[in-house]
Amino acid sequence: MPMCVFCDIVAGRKAADIILDEPEAVAFLDHRPLFPGHVLVVPRPHHETLADLPVPLIPGLFTAVQRMTRAVEKALSADGSFVAQNNRVSQSVPHLHVHVVPRKKKDGLKGFFWPRIGYASDAHRVETAERLRQALREGD
Repeated sequence: MPMCVFCDIVAGRKAADIILDEPEAVAFLDHRPLFPGHVLVVPRPHHETLADLPVPLIPGLFTAVQRMTRAVEKALSADGSFVAQNNRVSQSVPHLHVHVVPRKKKDGLKGFFWPRIGYASDAHRVETAERLRQALREGD
């Protein structure tokens, strides 16, 4: 298998702001977020697309996505969220991943022409990650 940055994150070989670390899935902050709190949820084993994911792994992945959606909205006082998954086209890393993005009304996200608003600083990124972890703990 070719090198995969998400497999490296899952295995702990590459640093990332891990939000959720479970047997079925791992969630971490996107390094190029649409908005602060943009999380990627990936299955632990390498599968390129949703069609490649074995059926028994689907519930674990999407339970993690559902939990992250709740946590993102709660932790960031979001009005809602955007959940998306690409297969090959627009998939910058060929490892299945689901985007969970906090949304606010009039946040500028229109169609697929999205602004990228990153973190104000490393401290802001770390603090956002901790708020998301706390919301996950409180949601369990």
